[in-house]
Amino acid sequence: MTKNFVGLCFGVLCFALTACGSSTDSKKANTPDTTTKAAANVAQATPTGGADTSTTPAPALGGKVPPPSVILGKKEVPILCYHQIRDWKPTDSRTAKDYIMPIADFKAQMKMLHDSGYHTVLPDQLYAYLTTGAPLPSRPVMLTFDDNDEDHYTVAWPELKKYNFKAVFFVMTVTLGRLPHYMSKDQIKELYTAGNVIGSHTWDHHSVKKYQGKDWEIQIDKPTKQLEAITGTPIRYFAYPFGLWNRQAFPELRKRGFIAAFGLADHRDDTDPLMCIRRIIVAGGWSLKTFNTAINRDFK
Repeated sequence: MTKNFVGLCFGVLCFALTACGSSTDSKKANTPDTTTKAAANVAQATPTGGADTSTTPAPALGGKVPPPSVILGKKEVPILCYHQIRDWKPTDSRTAKDYIMPIADFKAQMKMLHDSGYHTVLPDQLYAYLTTGAPLPSRPVMLTFDDNDEDHYTVAWPELKKYNFKAVFFVMTVTLGRLPHYMSKDQIKELYTAGNVIGSHTWDHHSVKKYQGKDWEIQIDKPTKQLEAITGTPIRYFAYPFGLWNRQAFPELRKRGFIAAFGLADHRDDTDPLMCIRRIIVAGGWSLKTFNTAINRDFK
């Protein structure tokens, strides 16, 4: 797992602003699982899903958090990470394709989630579940989109609306105004107003493991203020570039108002698991069976 993670992180550095993260679980999930039913069979056996319509109050800053062992002992919620949603081009490298989800495949995945009875949840709900034991809907899943690609708005969002799904959009603010490849401030505002969550993904995707001095202001403080100006609300959730984190980052993020942060690795920190919540990248080219297997097997 670690070898795959490092290799894909190196590849994505070459991918520049067009993708982020590590495909830690992509090869793992691609391993055939003969015990897993085909997605179509799962869909036939379960009710249809959608967004959870219950209202979870925003967590209070400074609220009591249970010991790490309590949080780590709870069943994980599947959290899926997407980057670009578009069809492959002849110029796309093999590594790049891990971060590019063909449109038809994305649509099929959303339909499978809906038909299989999954309900999308948002970070406030997840935080309440992890810290207070608040109930979640049946078959919860969280959908996250990194980097602010315009196809999150033009392709993914219409598909999410079809099934009454909601999602989290982690914005890299260096992309703001870089039309037509990235979302505009108005598009981000529309997503937020429609009930989605906007989170921070730094200014230009530098790893937090390398931050020193002014880097925190450039990469975290200023981007957070930009996003708060767009949404009119505090930004409380963060996604690490490349999914890479260290313990030194946790207090820096907390003192800036973040109450949880999302990574991509196959482990969580045993001292502060809220600051390294696991996600998996949904790799381009996955079959529906592989997609279904990843959701059911990679989160315990």
